Amino acid sequence: MLPVLKVAEIIRTLLKAGFRIIRSRGSHYRFAHPITKRRVTVSFHGGDVPKKTLRSILNQAALTVDEFLRYLRGK
Repeated sequence: MLPVLKVAEIIRTLLKAGFRIIRSRGSHYRFAHPITKRRVTVSFHGGDVPKKTLRSILNQAALTVDEFLRYLRGK
């Protein structure tokens, strides 16, 4: 089950998963993974990220919920 997270937590977790910020423009951050070449765009707005948006980010990153939660918890 997906938790309710802030954008900063999602960005921190993507960085732990090996993604790197390749650019930012306005409130949007673009990430790329050096090995998988996957690209992810995250919009940095205040408040909690809706679960549907988080699922879209995970799909872009090709991460399962379990993988994401493992990185989130730092394991």
